[in-house]
Amino acid sequence: MPNARKISWIKAARKDFEDFPEDVQGDMLDALAIAAAGGKSDRAKPFKGFDGGVFEIALKHRGNAFRAIYVLKIHEDIWVIHAFQKKSKSGIKTPQMEVDLIRERLKRLKEALK
Repeated sequence: MPNARKISWIKAARKDFEDFPEDVQGDMLDALAIAAAGGKSDRAKPFKGFDGGVFEIALKHRGNAFRAIYVLKIHEDIWVIHAFQKKSKSGIKTPQMEVDLIRERLKRLKEALK
């Protein structure tokens, strides 16, 4: 992968990601590596409510749901801006608190990389 993009992390997202089970981390890192190489993993899908270039990796592990949100269209790197364990009782919908945090982190990242 000589032309692979670098995977960068917002510090808080990396910290939360490192709390995920090892199997989940491995599968998510595989999906991110595919994105870095210019592809899209079957585990990644566009994140609803955001302009193009924002994707969600969603995995289930032992009855728990884990999510990582990454952005393709900022700077040259792929940026992982949020990672969380979904505990919502509202079905598959992402809790509004998480969406607000993603929106805020995306805004701050865009400003920082200007």
